Amino acid sequence: MTDTILVTGGAGYIGSHTVLALLEAGHVVVVLDNLCNSSALSLQRVAQIAGRAAQFVQGDIRDAALLDELFARHDFAAVLHFAGLKAVGESVREPLRYYDTNVAGSIALSQAMARAGVFRLVFSSSATVYGEPGQMPISEACPTGIPANPYGRSKLMVEDLLRDLAKSDPRWRIALLRYFNPVGAHPSGLIGEDPNGIPNNLLPYISQVAVGKLAQLSVFGDDYPTPDGTGVRDYIHVIDLAEGHVQALSALGEQAGAHVWNLGTGSGYSVLQMIEAFEQASGRKVPYQIVPRRPGDIAECWADPARAANELGWTATRGLPDMMADAWRWQSMNPDGYAD
Repeated sequence: MTDTILVTGGAGYIGSHTVLALLEAGHVVVVLDNLCNSSALSLQRVAQIAGRAAQFVQGDIRDAALLDELFARHDFAAVLHFAGLKAVGESVREPLRYYDTNVAGSIALSQAMARAGVFRLVFSSSATVYGEPGQMPISEACPTGIPANPYGRSKLMVEDLLRDLAKSDPRWRIALLRYFNPVGAHPSGLIGEDPNGIPNNLLPYISQVAVGKLAQLSVFGDDYPTPDGTGVRDYIHVIDLAEGHVQALSALGEQAGAHVWNLGTGSGYSVLQMIEAFEQASGRKVPYQIVPRRPGDIAECWADPARAANELGWTATRGLPDMMADAWRWQSMNPDGYAD
C-alpha cells in the first residue's frame, strides 16, 4: 500500500537515508527541512539512487501556518520526525536554542498533526536518554536517567511529552526510536554524513583526518575500565537504522500508544578498534593522540536490540567492515561533503 509520509529534517544525515528507504518501499515522501544543518543536494542524490524524488519544502517545524498548509495539501498517513539540533557541545552553550527547536518544535508539529487528524508518528530519539546506565547491555526496560547535556535532556522531554500525548488520546500511535551511534553511508557514495565545521562524532572525524582535512584525532581517555582503555560504543550502519524506521512505521499500523525501541547492534567497539578498522578499509593511517577524558563521557554503552527483533522483525545486518568501507567511500568521493 502506498502511503504519503511527511519527513521532518529529511535532508539531514539519517533523514536522507530514511527518505531513500521509504521511497524504495514504495511510499510517497514529502520532506520539510529548514537546511540549518543539512543540504538540499542530499535529496537530489536520493532521487538519483531511488529513480524518483521526494517533494521538498524548505521551512521550519515551528511554523504553524506552514504546517497547517502542508497537512491541508497532502493526505499524510504518518510523520517521521527527525528535525532538530544535535551537537552536544553547542547545546551546552546555547540551551534555549536547543529547547526551542527540539521541544517547542515537537509540540508545534504534534499540535498540527492533531488539527489535521494524523496520529501516527515516529520520533528520532537517542540512547542519551538513558543517562549513565547501571548495566550493560541497555534494554528498553532500563530506566531513563538524567542526560548530561541539554541535547539529551531535550530528547527525553520530547519522549515524555509524546508519552503523555498517547495517554491522553487513544488515537495516537507513536514510536520512540532510541539510536545508538549511527555511522557509514549509502554504498553508492552519493549520500552520507556532512557535519558543519569540526565533526562532533568519531567516524566523521576519523574520515576527515584520513582525507587530510584534519591533522589528527584526539582520543579522549585511555584509562577507562574497557579492554583497551578507550570508550566503547554501539555503532550502527545508517542504512540498518533507516530500515528500522520503515519497520517501526509498519508496526504502528496496529499498535496504539507510545512504544520504545532501541536501534543498535548489540555489540560495542572501542575507539582504537574503530581507528584500526578504518585504517584497514581506507589503506590510510589515522594519526591520533591520547588526551584527557571529556566530562560526561561514559566508559561503555551498547544496546540490547532484542525487542526490535521480536516486535519489529528488525535486526542490524551490516558489520564494522561495511560501516568503514561505506564511510570512506563517501568521504573520499565527497571530501567537502555536499559543498563540492
